[in-house]
Amino acid sequence: MTDTRTISVTVNGSRHDLEIETRLTLADFLRHQISLTGTHVGCEHGVCGACTVLVDGQAVRSCLMLAVQADGAMVTTVESMTGENEQLHPLQQAFHDNHGLQCGFCTPGILMTLLEFLQHNPSPNETEVREALSGSLCRCTGYQKIVAAALDAASRLRQDVGKTAGRRES
Repeated sequence: MTDTRTISVTVNGSRHDLEIETRLTLADFLRHQISLTGTHVGCEHGVCGACTVLVDGQAVRSCLMLAVQADGAMVTTVESMTGENEQLHPLQQAFHDNHGLQCGFCTPGILMTLLEFLQHNPSPNETEVREALSGSLCRCTGYQKIVAAALDAASRLRQDVGKTAGRRES
């Protein structure tokens, strides 16, 4: 007999109430139960970072977290980053412009890691970016272009905040 439980999770702003097996990981829940395949499963041991998502604003390895642990939580995946009219998030655009990805397998986890990091550290230096990315493994790029993209994204996000602040003052 399989142990199941009904959970309620808000993913990218949409609420999902589903009965699931209690042993189901959050990564498999996202990929197989609600068809959000942007979260990649790499090592399944929490080492590579490909499965990183935000749970209540904090970066977590979704391969290590059970979906039942996310009951009542707000989960943010890489699919949430693209805006209206398929406009790329400044972090995604910086990755594109700086050639910060190659095969793309690690990219969703890196983007989610950086999304949280840049919210807490809007003006990082290269060392801080490298430290933030130390839990994300990429076999293709050598990280230099990823770091350049992260620093560029930080600048773009600061400019966006400045523009928004200027509009409110008007």
